[in-house]
Amino acid sequence: MTAIARFGAIALDSRDPRGLAQFYRALLDFDLRYESDELVVLQGSKVTLTIEHVADHRPPDWPGNEVPKQMHLDLFVTDLDSAEQAAIDCGATKPDFQPAPDRWRVLLDPSGHPFCLTCPPGAD
Repeated sequence: MTAIARFGAIALDSRDPRGLAQFYRALLDFDLRYESDELVVLQGSKVTLTIEHVADHRPPDWPGNEVPKQMHLDLFVTDLDSAEQAAIDCGATKPDFQPAPDRWRVLLDPSGHPFCLTCPPGAD
């Protein structure tokens, strides 16, 4: 089967694109490719992350559903505890509700988007 499209980027909305980009640059060591008041483009080895300005952005209320999470990132790590602390040091926050803290940690980026730190499948 021939692909209709190829993956382009993951796009996140934020009231503060530059601030959120700074967080993800520190967390993922991505390169800055473009930056303006309306859009920041970050590049990793195999993925592009764009952060777009949305003035009335409402963060998801995870784990609630009044404002659904819309999407989230699963980020593979080798050690949950040290990765969690490093993400918090970058500006993430940790909500009280953690559905499976022994397998993954749910954190919130500075704009309120949930993301999970998890060990890759098959990792011991």
